[in-house]
Amino acid sequence: MAHTYDPENIFAKILRGELPNKTVLETAHTLAFHDIYPQAPVHVLVIPKGPYVSYDHFAAEASDAEVLDYTRTISKVCEMLEVGEKGFRLISNAGELGVQEVPHLHVHILSGRPLGRMLNPPA
Repeated sequence: MAHTYDPENIFAKILRGELPNKTVLETAHTLAFHDIYPQAPVHVLVIPKGPYVSYDHFAAEASDAEVLDYTRTISKVCEMLEVGEKGFRLISNAGELGVQEVPHLHVHILSGRPLGRMLNPPA
């Protein structure tokens, strides 16, 4: 799969400081912030600071330091949000079939209510 990064996507603009965000945690390689259209009582996005389109792109091309920082930041955010004991959903959409809306890798951490089934069986 070709990974063409669009430097004008909304997350790139947030990383450049062109758009505001409600930061939860920022590290050397990662930014976590509250989603502006939350789908659950807890809804935080976690993005790498590098120009990666999707998780497979990130896993193939990011440095070891970026991968470690991103993974550990997700863990720290879950701890900060206190979602581990009651449960949470971690979602990363990729490409057209995955209904990815922003072409910058991001995971959604959702919690605070029952989230239902991940997918409904086809009709």
